Amino acid sequence: MATAATQVVLDTPAAEFRLPATDGKTYALDDVAGEKGTVVVFICNHCPYVKAVIGRMVSDARVLMSESIGFAAICSNDAASYPEDSFENMKRFAKAHDFPFPYLHDETQTVARAYGAVCTPDFFGYNADRKLKYRGRLDEGRTTPPRAGAPRELVEAMRAIATTGLAPADQKSSIGCSIKWKDE
Repeated sequence: MATAATQVVLDTPAAEFRLPATDGKTYALDDVAGEKGTVVVFICNHCPYVKAVIGRMVSDARVLMSESIGFAAICSNDAASYPEDSFENMKRFAKAHDFPFPYLHDETQTVARAYGAVCTPDFFGYNADRKLKYRGRLDEGRTTPPRAGAPRELVEAMRAIATTGLAPADQKSSIGCSIKWKDE
């Protein structure tokens, strides 16, 4: 069932984290933050919405990273209930899609809760001061590609944030599978 990202208060500071990555290293926010901004996206391996956008997301991440905008993906799903989202499967997924960015494992789900993540994919775009400026989608594509010539919403928003400090006023929420929370 599709879940839409909820709007959060812009200018909220990015939550600090320190998480293991599929490349064998551990990353903190400082390690992934870019000079001109940072994107933190919550994804998983099994979601059809993530699978549909992953190629475009990796391509857009490469563009943003080449423009001094940091990028990191985090999987917070309960792997006990959704084994496809296990850390070992995260490693395979990152390699299969040639991730140029760290793919981080939030096993305790504390980072997802700190960010207010609700779905996969769920994009958070921060300025150079790590204040939230964008809580939108990658582009208009959902489980199918966007129409030809459609705006690259995340790229355009992050470029605007990097150059002017302002994000677009019209931010369309990301839609995807709900985060698979552990029973409390």
